[in-house]
Amino acid sequence: MVLALLVSGIVVLLVLIGLFVFGLRRRLIQRSGGTFDCSLRWGVPENAPLDGKGWVYGVARYNSDRIEWFRVFSYAVRPRRVLERASIEVLERRAPFGDEELALLSDAVVLICVHRGTRLELAMSEDALTGFLAWLEAAPPGQRVNVA
Repeated sequence: MVLALLVSGIVVLLVLIGLFVFGLRRRLIQRSGGTFDCSLRWGVPENAPLDGKGWVYGVARYNSDRIEWFRVFSYAVRPRRVLERASIEVLERRAPFGDEELALLSDAVVLICVHRGTRLELAMSEDALTGFLAWLEAAPPGQRVNVA
């Protein structure tokens, strides 16, 4: 009985430590400001079905001339993807369709982009989209920006 209580206590303690580290990571990412919730679908074929598969929920952070994208459900302190402003080409924007509505946040708008030849989709709120497009267009003089 005592051994079972001890093992249960250790398991609960490990879960609490894991949750604390998880929350601490999120605070460290957001500490510098300029973050927004952003789901990502990477390497999307041109005629991909709109079935809601492949979306990964994350947090994006502005960092000078690039966007750093972090998975939400991860302990990694480094960004999973880095998108340079000069390499992002916006093709179109659309509303989530079908099962995508269940996979994404309720107010999400999908932005279809190309980054260094890789087709990707970003889903974010309307407010975050406005900020993202303004950031893209605010490139330093001499840099080309492709916003549809």
